Amino acid sequence: MTVADAQREMRFAYMGGFVGQLVSGLLWLGSAALATWGTRSASITLLLVGGIFIYPLTRLVLLAMRHRYKVSRGNPLKSLGMQAAFVLPLSLPVVGAAALYRIDWFFPAFMIVLGAHYLPFVTLYDMHSFYGIAAVLVTAGVMMGLYVQVPFAAGAWFTAAVLLAFAVWGGALVHIEAGKAEAAEAAEAGGAGVRA
Repeated sequence: MTVADAQREMRFAYMGGFVGQLVSGLLWLGSAALATWGTRSASITLLLVGGIFIYPLTRLVLLAMRHRYKVSRGNPLKSLGMQAAFVLPLSLPVVGAAALYRIDWFFPAFMIVLGAHYLPFVTLYDMHSFYGIAAVLVTAGVMMGLYVQVPFAAGAWFTAAVLLAFAVWGGALVHIEAGKAEAAEAAEAGGAGVRA
């Protein structure tokens, strides 16, 4: 299996991260709503506790969508996906330290860590759009944390919008690519049948 084949398999199996970003975006949306109309502690708790369930919920949504692609045992990028997933929870002590120093830094610090966690996805899926999401989240997190005074919930609203927009865009790209691959396979199978 070539690297390109492994990346394609990962991209198709997880729909280019579309479902995971969708689940994450909805979680951030819920956290933003709680930060705006509830309490800061409730919004932080939802994001931290809900984050534990992003991967299982992603798998559940893929199953509900009857998504048929799977990752083969021999795919060398399988472990990269797991490693990329663990970057975020292992970075949460940094977010916690920032929030303990200044509570308004919770969402901006989380945005920086989340953005950085997306960088390995460029290699995992061979999708350069993850450079974009990383750059947008890290830049916005730095700006909101250090240079621009914003309400506490602003970072959560911004992150939810970015995640949902990139989920739709990435999902559309992978859907188009998968459709082309299926059409090519069908044409090849039809050509083989004619030759036989």
